[in-house]
Amino acid sequence: MKLYTKEIMNTIRAVGAVFGDIGTSPLYALAVLITLTRPKEEQILGLLSLIIWTLIILVTIQYAWFAMNLSIKGEGGTIVLGQIATSITRNEKLKKIYRAFVFIGVGFLLGDGVITPAITILSSTEGIRLIPGFENTPQGEIIAIAILITLFLFILQPKGTGKIGEYFGPIMLLWFISIGLIGFINFMHHPQVIHAINPYYAIEFLVENPVKGFISLSEVLLVATGGEAMYADMGHLGRVSIRWAWFFVFPMLLLNYLGQTSFYITNPNIDPQSIFFESARHILGNLLYIPFLVLVMLAGIIASQSLISGAFSIIFQAINARLAPLMYIKHTSTELRTQIYIPAVNWMLMIGVLFMYFNFKTSTNMASAYGFAVSAVMLITGFFLTVIHLIRKELFYLLGSCFLLFVDASFFLSNFYKIPHGAYWSVIFALVPISVMVLYTAGQKRLYRKMTFLPLKEFIIKFEKLYNESPKIKGTAIFLIKDPHNIPPYVLQTLFEHGIIYEDNVFLSLVKQDEPFGVRTALREVLTKGLRVAEIRYGYMEVIDIDKELKSIGIQERVIFYGVENIHTDKPVWKLFSLLKRATPSFVEFYRFPQGQLHGVMVRVEF
Repeated sequence: MKLYTKEIMNTIRAVGAVFGDIGTSPLYALAVLITLTRPKEEQILGLLSLIIWTLIILVTIQYAWFAMNLSIKGEGGTIVLGQIATSITRNEKLKKIYRAFVFIGVGFLLGDGVITPAITILSSTEGIRLIPGFENTPQGEIIAIAILITLFLFILQPKGTGKIGEYFGPIMLLWFISIGLIGFINFMHHPQVIHAINPYYAIEFLVENPVKGFISLSEVLLVATGGEAMYADMGHLGRVSIRWAWFFVFPMLLLNYLGQTSFYITNPNIDPQSIFFESARHILGNLLYIPFLVLVMLAGIIASQSLISGAFSIIFQAINARLAPLMYIKHTSTELRTQIYIPAVNWMLMIGVLFMYFNFKTSTNMASAYGFAVSAVMLITGFFLTVIHLIRKELFYLLGSCFLLFVDASFFLSNFYKIPHGAYWSVIFALVPISVMVLYTAGQKRLYRKMTFLPLKEFIIKFEKLYNESPKIKGTAIFLIKDPHNIPPYVLQTLFEHGIIYEDNVFLSLVKQDEPFGVRTALREVLTKGLRVAEIRYGYMEVIDIDKELKSIGIQERVIFYGVENIHTDKPVWKLFSLLKRATPSFVEFYRFPQGQLHGVMVRVEF
């Protein structure tokens, strides 16, 4: 019984933390689609059929089924798919191609993270104009309300996505039930729209209206935006909970789109841009519409949260995969290590969202730019699914992935027409993280290549000679080192060039575990007289007390040495890399080492 109750609670959390974005697509998706295509009465079923089958193919099959079957330690996302594909591929050129796709996918997901909160929050606040007496509310006041909501959302982030899921889950549960019921009542006024479930109508529309149909795909995709959050947030809330939540969310969305379409058919003279709000007010009346509008605004906040929490996950994965520089990270859960808060990402996204308000002014203008980034991410997902199942020779999933790749490519190509209408901002926003990742990984690779490491066997021979012939400083010196088998230049410089050698020297390695708590410190081995190796394994929620841990194994350190690379170059690109290294936390800052005993050893590296 307790297990069953826990699964229900996790499912409610998933409804709140994952499905906000796709759950608020009804606010604008059908409205934008009809405004663009201006369909004839016989074409409306075709558009509705496209919506239904987009949800089935892209969200249910591609993400809830195919993608979520693939994970690393329970985590999902573009980086995870890239790592899986790379791990099962031997060709080095293909591995480089996979990494390039990962960079692009991550960049567009983060670029999309700027537009998603802006369009969902602004579109929800624009519903104020349907309240009697507020019909002529200036857009400037609407934007001011949206800004206040945005500030509240981003200030809330440090409390953690798990806690936010607990707060937002019941609200989104009410939201989906509400739009499902409103849609069902409207649907009963014209139940013939149920025929749109037949894919024949979608295919017929595309065949008979090839140009209009192809362009309409770019707006149809808006109903599936947020579907990628299911996979990106899998590490937060788990595969089972998210799938259960989708089995509830999907029919509610389906009912609402059926209801909006029925309402438009029976009221063809309404402004198509306000279909959602008009169809709701038609059922609720003016009195109940006001509390419903409050619910709409809350749903807009939650829609933004889905992408923000996904952005934190993506950055966290990129850091762990050594694709992005170190950043200050706050863990907000003792249960799931990927429930995190990253201050730099949070405030940069907030600035981007505020920029979108001032640049585009209305949600309709934003919709003309929205979707390109999403389509690029979905295409990359389809590509990786195809590659993975091809290498694994899983015929059924390979055929399915090829079909998904074709569908993804169709949506992606249709979104190109949006680039001159504002979608270029998605590209600009995406280029920032892409450039950082490319610069960081290329710089780190070059840095490693330029540094001279000494094999352990050769080091021990030189160390023994130095230790036996040189005067020694009393006490114990700690050298931070990743791999004791390859000695970094700063250790060689400290010992052999500067002649700094202590009576007791310890190579210390730190290893982060997947569990939240627990610290295990041990002496691994004695390499030679005066030289030992120690290791600290710690949970991801732990703040390590280095002094305490070393004392637990009988080490009283006097100094802790670590390397600092001083990059010298005349080339502008590597100067940027050097600036990036200085602007982001160092290893000891990232892991919050005690400052009193730290000594950074500067190593000059010629680029």
